[in-house]
Amino acid sequence: MRRVYARRVDPLDAILWYVVLLFSLTFHEAAHAWAAQRGGDPTAYLGGQVTLDPRPHIQREPFGMVFAPLLFFAMSGFMIGWASTPYDPRWAIQHPRRAAWMALAGPAANALLVLASAIAIRVGMVAGVFEAPPGIAFDLVALAEPGTVWETVATLLSIAFTLNLLLCVFNLIPLPPLDGGSAVGLLLPERVAVRMRLAFLRPGWSLVGILVAWFAIGRIFRPVHGVAIRLLYPEFAYG
Repeated sequence: MRRVYARRVDPLDAILWYVVLLFSLTFHEAAHAWAAQRGGDPTAYLGGQVTLDPRPHIQREPFGMVFAPLLFFAMSGFMIGWASTPYDPRWAIQHPRRAAWMALAGPAANALLVLASAIAIRVGMVAGVFEAPPGIAFDLVALAEPGTVWETVATLLSIAFTLNLLLCVFNLIPLPPLDGGSAVGLLLPERVAVRMRLAFLRPGWSLVGILVAWFAIGRIFRPVHGVAIRLLYPEFAYG
């Protein structure tokens, strides 16, 4: 049986981690902005957020997209960060279902990157440049010959696969201010969804939601990651 384990990241990999994180956050927020524009709220579009250029997103959230990732990497050996997209709260209250679809667009973008990474890994295996590693780590989902450019590509794809899965799962936790807190409105009558959104505007809810989600994500993510790995490598047994 192949093992799933965690290992510390070499500080030299910081650039690879940051490139993946920056693109993942940018893609996530651009998806929010695009969905809001399609739903009738041009706030993010007018703010220049409907773009894969990270600069407008960094300008809006420099701490979450620059300083926090580097700090987390120095402390723990992995990177995590955050960003935000502006929207008109009046539009969200008037159109709670459109706002819910806007919220889901971000995690959906991360899920798309997970799928793209998985396809690239499997194509690389068919081409003979990647292979399944003896054990899975956050940045070790695909293995390539050491010292080659494919080793760097394998690391990028490994980080992209796991990091975007983490961002997707974390943001789907149904608590404010996470995307899942707004997406719950799709499952409720519109009147109830509006009341819930108004209640969640109180700052205290956001603090409680972040704290609960932060402590819960470890237990939630592990089994989800295990399922994702088994789907990626159905011919191998990781446990």
